Amino acid sequence: MELVYVALLLHKSGKEINESNVKKVVDSIGLKANDQEIKALVNALDGVDIDNEIKQSAAMPVAVASATTEKKAEKKEDEGKKNEADAAQGLASLFG
Repeated sequence: MELVYVALLLHKSGKEINESNVKKVVDSIGLKANDQEIKALVNALDGVDIDNEIKQSAAMPVAVASATTEKKAEKKEDEGKKNEADAAQGLASLFG
């Protein structure tokens, strides 16, 4: 995960995300990462539009939260209708 942060830091500073730059940052902060991990990160990010990915991931929690809120509201509404039906049935049994 730390290497992802390194890549984001390089991206934010306008530096190219390549093995050399990642190694420099890793070494400067004393992080232990092997060459294979660094190479895998650089290869995984090759061709990725990081700005676009950040925008999409930032918007996603809002959409998920909105859908969750709607489901909770529907569930409460269903429970309310059920309680009303139970109450009506209880009253009907009294006058039966």
